[in-house]
Amino acid sequence: MQSNNPVFRRSEEFNGSHAHQGGGNYQPYGQPAQRGFGEPGFGLPGYGQPGGQPPAPAQPRGRMTIDSVVQSTGITLAVVFAVAAATWVLTPGLDEVEANQSLGALYACALIGSGLAFVLSLVNSFKRNISPALVLAFAAAEGLALGALSKSFDMAFGGGIVIQAVLGTFAAFGGTLAAYKFFNIQVGNKFRTFVIAAMFGMVALSLLEVVLGLFTSGLGLFELGAVGLLFSIAGLVLGVFMLILDFDFVERGIQAGLPERESWRASFGLLVSLVWIYTNLLRILAILQSD
Repeated sequence: MQSNNPVFRRSEEFNGSHAHQGGGNYQPYGQPAQRGFGEPGFGLPGYGQPGGQPPAPAQPRGRMTIDSVVQSTGITLAVVFAVAAATWVLTPGLDEVEANQSLGALYACALIGSGLAFVLSLVNSFKRNISPALVLAFAAAEGLALGALSKSFDMAFGGGIVIQAVLGTFAAFGGTLAAYKFFNIQVGNKFRTFVIAAMFGMVALSLLEVVLGLFTSGLGLFELGAVGLLFSIAGLVLGVFMLILDFDFVERGIQAGLPERESWRASFGLLVSLVWIYTNLLRILAILQSD
């Protein structure tokens, strides 16, 4: 199985790249290796071995399951919520800001967290062997950025905007999962290519907006106007499409018998999609409340 998703394509097991560099072939997992004539073990069981005993069966490795994906994703989300809550509590509140205290702490947390999350997302996306520690580090960086971002939106707009965005994010997750299962959505290569291209396109536009904002007025993608609303809605829809790719990876990965460590790759992909949905939904709610 080949994947166009940069998060999942680095998985050798998922893409079937088990062949030796020299061109040799490996036996599929769980099947005994074929022995040639004259090699120990050729013919009857135990032939050529001391005492005539058959070889001990290989210990099965852990496999990716729904339980392992749920467990790793739950741990990852717990880290995000814990760091976000700590950031919310430890940074200045509205009363302190109104007393002429600077918002520098919030801005610093958001900048540092988003920068670290961006770098770690690239590392995790293109790392061949997924590292649970790096996934958890990414979750902590996202928690730092989201805690600061959420608190700044709460102080600016109030009205329980953060709670609404969190509930909306999990509603989008549940609704997308239900649609994926009940309607038996099949993910094709064209859909994967479109979603990945759109994702990179939106990231490029966001970076361009940041750079232009340093020198000019920018494109208005992050402003509370019509352009910003359309950009956020497009981002929200794209986040739902990203979830579909995540569900497809989990389903196909379990069928392919991927190693258990690939559950962390799945949880990383799910976290990226959930954060994508949350941030765009937060901006949509802010724009609607500002009108």
